[in-house]
Amino acid sequence: MKKSFVLKGNICYSKNQKELYIIDGGYAVCVDGISKGVFPEMPEKYSNLPIKDCGNQLIIPGLVDLHVHAPQFPFRGLGMDMELLEWLETNTFPEESKYADLDYANRAYDLFVQDVLKGPNTRACIFATVHVPATELLMDKLEDSGLNTYVGKVNMDRNCPEYLREKDASVSAADTKKWIEGTIHKYDHTKPILTPRFIPSCTDELMKMLSEIQREYEIPVQSHLSENRKEIAWVQELCPYSRFYGDAYDKLGLFGGMKTPTLMAHCVYSSEEEIHLMKENGVYVVHCPQSNTNVSSGMAPVRQYLNEGIKVGLGSDVAGGGETSIFRAMADAIQVSKLRACCVDDSLEQLTVEEAFYLGTLGGGAFFGNVGSFAPGYEFDAVVLDDTNIPTTLELNTKQRLERLIYFSDDRNVISKYVNGRKLF
Repeated sequence: MKKSFVLKGNICYSKNQKELYIIDGGYAVCVDGISKGVFPEMPEKYSNLPIKDCGNQLIIPGLVDLHVHAPQFPFRGLGMDMELLEWLETNTFPEESKYADLDYANRAYDLFVQDVLKGPNTRACIFATVHVPATELLMDKLEDSGLNTYVGKVNMDRNCPEYLREKDASVSAADTKKWIEGTIHKYDHTKPILTPRFIPSCTDELMKMLSEIQREYEIPVQSHLSENRKEIAWVQELCPYSRFYGDAYDKLGLFGGMKTPTLMAHCVYSSEEEIHLMKENGVYVVHCPQSNTNVSSGMAPVRQYLNEGIKVGLGSDVAGGGETSIFRAMADAIQVSKLRACCVDDSLEQLTVEEAFYLGTLGGGAFFGNVGSFAPGYEFDAVVLDDTNIPTTLELNTKQRLERLIYFSDDRNVISKYVNGRKLF
């Protein structure tokens, strides 16, 4: 149930991409799940609301993970000496095949949901597997958790092991349509999202069918784009009619420009033409810095995307990334941008703490609507953080305390969490 209440503490959220709005000892007002703003003194008009005094703790918007693979959670931290395509064949596909067994899926998805629940993330866009029953099981668990999520049944009808490959495009599309019809109105906090894994694993026929489904149901799309050089060359072989990777998605009808948004994870090697098309079509770039490092993909030019005005958020990309917390993705995004500036292109300035925090809250939150801020009218997602377990002899201000919490990325600092006004713990 959405509630009306006030949180009192050291409040911090993004004013814009480059600036934080901080009020120490301030009041964040939630009415029926919607933020009414943050105030230095308690407004008289809200004086009847219950106040939760968080003392010297930090209060920030909930974090948003725009790209995570739930079935990969069990093998986090394994196979990190491989590049993407080998890693998929060796680790990912064998693991995802296990989700045909609902007993296994039940145990594995319990671990995933509980890990996300205890951390700072309040929203996520999630890949499941090709298996409809297991995907619905994951959706049930996420709904019960109180998190707000999109979940995708994965589509694959080529270039994957036979034990995981869907029979053909028609079967894949029909199963997807039936799954959407069974889940689109079933939940309050969990929604379906179209999820062709990536172009190498989906025939043109299937992609065109998914485009028709997207138009019919007006649901968003998530996939992968320009993550790895070998992958990009492979797409060019499979789709010789395309000018570049994103153009293949576009020609097949799954690259934004619709009523509903499109997420493309990685975009490490996007060309100028691809960048232009992403901007023109309103495609979201999902930066997954830890994964891009772990599976030797590269360093995405996030500064360029921001300069171009492209929508950008962050993804944990578990199990390419090892941790679900988007605090970790913030820290990695800053560090990767430093390496890129030092080693690849010094014309692109490194990201700041303010910018990384923006990407993990307001930037990614925009995919869900008015999410990721305490400004009036935003859905009230909040995380209360206690950093007393991080000792120091220094007198730190709120921004410095937030910076340490980002870099340490420790779920033990999360002591309370709210999603759209609902307290999860």
